[in-house]
Amino acid sequence: MTFLFQEWSELVLRWFHVIAGIAWIGSSFYFIALDLSLKQNKNLPDKAHGEAWQVHGGGFYHLVKYLVAPSKLPSELTWFKWEAYATWVSGFALLALIYYAGAELYMIDIVKYDLEKYEAVIISLLGIIFGWLIYDFICRISLKTNVYVLICSIFILITVMSWVYSQIFSYRGAFMQIGTVLGTIMVANVLMIIIPGQKKVVSSLLANDTPNPIHGAIAKQRSLHNNYLTLPVIFIMISNHYPLIYATEYSWLIISIILIIGALIRHFFNIKHTGAKPPYWVCFPIIILASLIFYISDLGKPQLPKIKNTASLIEKIPENTLLNAKEIIISKCSMCHAREPAWDNMKNAPKLVNLETTADIINNIESIHKQSVLSYAMPPGNISFLEDNERSLINQLYLSIHNLKNN
Repeated sequence: MTFLFQEWSELVLRWFHVIAGIAWIGSSFYFIALDLSLKQNKNLPDKAHGEAWQVHGGGFYHLVKYLVAPSKLPSELTWFKWEAYATWVSGFALLALIYYAGAELYMIDIVKYDLEKYEAVIISLLGIIFGWLIYDFICRISLKTNVYVLICSIFILITVMSWVYSQIFSYRGAFMQIGTVLGTIMVANVLMIIIPGQKKVVSSLLANDTPNPIHGAIAKQRSLHNNYLTLPVIFIMISNHYPLIYATEYSWLIISIILIIGALIRHFFNIKHTGAKPPYWVCFPIIILASLIFYISDLGKPQLPKIKNTASLIEKIPENTLLNAKEIIISKCSMCHAREPAWDNMKNAPKLVNLETTADIINNIESIHKQSVLSYAMPPGNISFLEDNERSLINQLYLSIHNLKNN
């Protein structure tokens, strides 16, 4: 019953997290597109910055933006903030339920650092806070400086943090940690910068004072940052299904490249929303960078000892190859991948993949190869000390089976 409750809790949290994320990202993308599509008109109301006409759902909409605020506050305002808060709360709850509760599987890599569970959680929490504080500090001192200096500073911050966490946590844990840092930065921008600034503007209007335009400038800066960070965060959210991305030695570098690719994609659409000719040139660096990711992913996979007599191996499955690989897989994988797992509080094998018999191993050899030979995804955190020479024996079995299937 405890297992079922945890499974359903995770499912409901994921569902809520995705729903909240769609609502937040949808409204964010819409308002960026709206802001960039605004047109000047001599007939605009006083203090208006621009207007846009839109059609949707069988009706027409006339939207007017005031750069600071209108001269008179309307009786009702719609605030866009709860979507962001709900996304972060549900995301952090998932982080705690999966990664903190299962830190020994998903965060700790005992080959790197044999951390206690509480130590891994503390390091994670401190990193989240540190990421926001340094980012906020950079933004505050860079508001009036060159925008490219600011962008480069933030990029360097995320890259350095990605590398540091890849040296401390498991590959999966480090990848998700950076996603959490980026998501926290985005939500903190809303909670601690954008909304408080808007509230100060409203208070000034209620007091019949002239609002300080600095609040609008800062809010626009942080909103634009959120716009460019959205796609990398989404990528990291879904990456835990693809070990070839996160479970390689250079996964920290992949995150940096994804930041650039995400920025190029958003730049394309942002320019398009202004009505100008879309910058189709971004396709070329995106293709080059994506190809670089493929190369880096392969470069960072486990470095296996060279196989001798490969030709003879692929003629058939040698008995010693099968026995060696079977012994390794059963001794180092079946503690979890069993019909009755030996791991505490685990009632069923992950993804119901059992690796207890020869038939189990042969039927799942593709997944075994992807998870343990082409990446460091399994065992999680290398908790059972799977050595590279042992991964090589698994690779020999895969090559033999793969050849027999294709001939």
